[in-house]
Amino acid sequence: MSLASVFSIAGSGMSAQTTRLNTVASNIANAETVSSSTDQTYRARHPVFATLFQGAQGANGDSLFQNQDTAGQGVQVMGVVEDQTELEARYEPNHPAANAKGYVYYPNVNVVEEMADMISASRSFQTNAEMMNTAKTMMQKVLTLGQ
Repeated sequence: MSLASVFSIAGSGMSAQTTRLNTVASNIANAETVSSSTDQTYRARHPVFATLFQGAQGANGDSLFQNQDTAGQGVQVMGVVEDQTELEARYEPNHPAANAKGYVYYPNVNVVEEMADMISASRSFQTNAEMMNTAKTMMQKVLTLGQ
């Protein structure tokens, strides 16, 4: 793995964490939206990540660890899925969005968990940005070695 590939890997991590932050923001924004049916109620969304690997190197048998020579190339967002946990039904017959039985359905968003997820995504984004800065500094130092 070259030093230049660090930028690609960290960039894919930053992109993935941006998607994660956007879904958290969407979940928090819709945490108190209500509906009269379970089909129309907002459900929490979560991104699904996958690790990207580069192909095995040394295919001509020059490596003892040929089957283990895969290195990560970054992370990819495979999609965003809806949380299938139960929605919260509250009996509020005076609410304008109540159904015929007087129930209002609230999303399955736990704001405390979403805030913790937001802090984690923010820290991961910061870590990837620091990796890029460190790689940039290392490359600059390499350029000054011959002076």
